[in-house]
Parts: sequence; structure tokens; C-alpha cells
Amino acid sequence: MLRRYTNEVMIGNLPLGGENPIRVQSMTTLPTTDTQGCIAQIKRIVDAGGEYVRLTTQGEREALNLKNIKSGLLRDGYDVPLIADVHFNARVADIAALYADKVRINPGNYIDPARKFLHLEYTDEEYTSELKRLEDRFVALLNICKAHHTAIRIGVNHGSLSDRIMSRYGDTPAGIVESCMEFLRVCVKHNFKDVVVSIKASNTIVMVESVRRLVREMDKSDMHFPLHLGVTEAGEGEDGRLKSAVGIGTLLLDGIGDTIRVSLSEAPEKEIPVAYGILQATHTRITHTEFISCPGCGRTLYNLQDTIQQIKHTFAEVTDPQLRLGHLSHLKIAIMGCIVNGPGEMADADYGYVGAAAGKISLYKGKECVEKNIPQSQAVEKLIELIKKYATPG
Repeated sequence: MLRRYTNEVMIGNLPLGGENPIRVQSMTTLPTTDTQGCIAQIKRIVDAGGEYVRLTTQGEREALNLKNIKSGLLRDGYDVPLIADVHFNARVADIAALYADKVRINPGNYIDPARKFLHLEYTDEEYTSELKRLEDRFVALLNICKAHHTAIRIGVNHGSLSDRIMSRYGDTPAGIVESCMEFLRVCVKHNFKDVVVSIKASNTIVMVESVRRLVREMDKSDMHFPLHLGVTEAGEGEDGRLKSAVGIGTLLLDGIGDTIRVSLSEAPEKEIPVAYGILQATHTRITHTEFISCPGCGRTLYNLQDTIQQIKHTFAEVTDPQLRLGHLSHLKIAIMGCIVNGPGEMADADYGYVGAAAGKISLYKGKECVEKNIPQSQAVEKLIELIKKYATPG
């Protein structure tokens, strides 16, 4: 898998795209006029590993208060880039661009009026006139962003396409992509490069197809803007996690994506571990040791689940520093119930713990068995010694 080439965009002091790691972000759920509440929530997001934080700015008061939130965070030692989320009011985007590190606008409602599900008939001349009106207003925002080094996200939502787009293209991936491309063409025409792009849908099939189509269209036009991935309104609990993993993970495996947000109906800091889990599972950003293990069967002659937890605990930060192995985040450790699943099924693991016989364990380094038939009572300690002998931090 090769990651798609994209331009680097500075979001505050943290670059996005290019060769930078795929970034993780979340969004506050409190009113942006609640300065202290937002600061506290942002701290929890950052402490969980979030790298960008978005806040809703539905009005001028909310946009102006970004300044107070930013200064409060800096006072407490949190220099996290803030993103303003703007809908329906282009004037609010202008104000937010003065204080936010990035402004998200929705093509479906930035210039076009609120969607009323009307079918509109345009002549080609009238449609061109609407695009000129879009350009004139959007360029005013681009000029403010240039002056203040503020990035922009062109964030299309499947559920909020304008009546204008719907009337000409229908509720289709073609319409979703064109809604985005209209704004990107203006950015290119006026040499504005600090742009991030997203297309989101609650339907994973629509989301994946639309993003793939957008990438093809951008490539045709020699555009290399970084992409923000997410399944919007994914839900909560297992449903939200599965939908996010399917939609985001599929595109990451295509080499597409520079930042991700997992949208859960839960406390925002809970989105962050899920995001890192998706990155880990797709091998697009390795942040912790990976453990693989078989499900166990009648051939398993030791307590597989207890052993997995014991080995994982050794890699956790809470263990004795003399034994701690959590800094070896690049490793893959296999824990297999019997010889049927090892070494073949664990061929790409760095180290393996394999049931050999009743009460006996064999240890592997790669595909090589380095210690056979160790008493189970000694096997975890021997595995740790083996890893500490050969492994280097990555």
C-alpha cells in the first residue's frame, strides 16, 4: 500500500498531509460560548491523544469566543490547533478565520440558502452566474485566511447538499463530488493552497465511493489537497465503532487519508482511542505493540485468555519499569494455543508464544523456534527476556 501524495498544510503549529503522520482529531460538544467548559473538554481530548480540536461556531459570539478559549488553553500549556465549524453564515467564517487555525465550511450552505428540497431549473447562463456569486464571496474568505495564515476545510456532507446541486446532479456521488470541486477550483484559481478536503456520509458505501471519486477528479486536475476522513453520524457503542472502522479503514487501505475523526455519540475523548485503533489495524500509524492471538480450541492446553492479559500487562505503562516493554511500539507479538496456528499463522510476528504440549510452551523469534518445551510457569518471563535481548525501540 502506498499513501497518496498530498500537499503539506500547516494547521496552527502542527502540519497535516505530506509525509506527516495521519492526524487524529475530535470535536467539542459544549456551546462555544462556554469558555471554561470547552477548555476542560479540549484538555481531555488532547490528553487522550487528540491532535486537532473542532468547535461549532454557529454565530458571531461563538466565533469571537475562540480567542478566549485559545488564550485559556495556552495559559494552561495546551497549544492545540483549533478548528471552527461554520454553517449557513459566511460572515461567521470571516470572523472565525481571525482566531481559528482552520475554518471548516460546508459547500451545501456556505453561499446557497438553507436546503428546502426544491427542484430548481437553471439555464447554463444562470448556473454560471451562481458559480460567479460563489467565487466572489469565497474569495473574500480566502483573502482573510491568507492574511492570518488560516487553513480551510471544504467539508461536504451527503445530507446537506444544496438544492442547486441536487437539482442538477441528483442525490449522487457525482453531485457530492461536484459540490466540493466547485470550491476547490476557486482555491486553485486564486492560488490558495492551505486547503483540506472531506466528504462524509452516514452510509459507509456512499462515503467510500464518493471519496474515491473525488480523489480521481482531483488527480485529473493535478490537485493534491490532504483529505479528512470520517463517517458522519456513525452512532455510539459498537455500531459507531464498526461503521467508522469500515468506512475510514477501507479508504486508509487505499492509501487515502491524512486526518481522521471518529464521530461517536459519546464523550469526545472516547473517539480518540478508536481512531488510533483504526490506524493501528490498517498499519497506517503504529502507536502501540500489536498482539495477535488465536481464538483457542480443544487443542489449546493452557489458559489462553489469562496468558494474553498477562503478556499485555507487561507492555502496559503501569508495570515495573524494569520489566516495561511499552516503548517497543513497533513489535507484533503472537500468542497461539498450539502448533497448528504457529508458526505458520503467525509468520509475520516478531515474537511468538506457542503451546507445545500439556504445560509446555515454545518461544519463537520470527519463524525460528528458539526455546522448546519451557514449563508454562516460566514461559512469560522467558518471553520477556527474549524480547529484551533482541528488540530495539522503534
